Amino acid sequence: MLAYSSIAHAGYILIGIITGTLQGTAGVLTYLLIYAFMNMGAFAVIIMMRSEDFRGDKITDYQGLAKTHPLAAALMLVFMFSLTGIPPTAGFWGKFYIFMAAVNAGYTWLVVVALIFSVISAYFYLRIVIYMYMKEPKETVRLTTSPTLGLALAITLAAVLIIGVFPDRVIEFARIALNGF
Repeated sequence: MLAYSSIAHAGYILIGIITGTLQGTAGVLTYLLIYAFMNMGAFAVIIMMRSEDFRGDKITDYQGLAKTHPLAAALMLVFMFSLTGIPPTAGFWGKFYIFMAAVNAGYTWLVVVALIFSVISAYFYLRIVIYMYMKEPKETVRLTTSPTLGLALAITLAAVLIIGVFPDRVIEFARIALNGF
């Protein structure tokens, strides 16, 4: 599901590109940074769940994760919320900046279409959350942890939450970077 969702996120990025404006391009740079953090975080949780006898590649593998490993479930919850675009996570601001650039460039109809598809995609992301928090575990999963994986999760979580609360710095850095061109 996460691999297929990259197609939708590439579509959001294309919206920023077609605006042909500095605002749209700054939105694209911001979205790329945010997408990297939220996607790396989600995949880090998946890697943490993998073991010799457990792959963690099916949605049902996350069933009851909040009861057996509440921290892993909370991490995945934050990354799923961010990929969905729910505030106060960074994913909300990534979409917001791109959508505002498109509206300002006269592509309101495209933003409406993108918002509809964003709501549809929420079903897929939030379904994982439902499996983690609303279902009983079907098996106990042994998490694979390491200092580097923990560091990756800490960095991605911090980025998703800090950018979600203080997004202005990131968009300003993107604008400064583009002014050099």
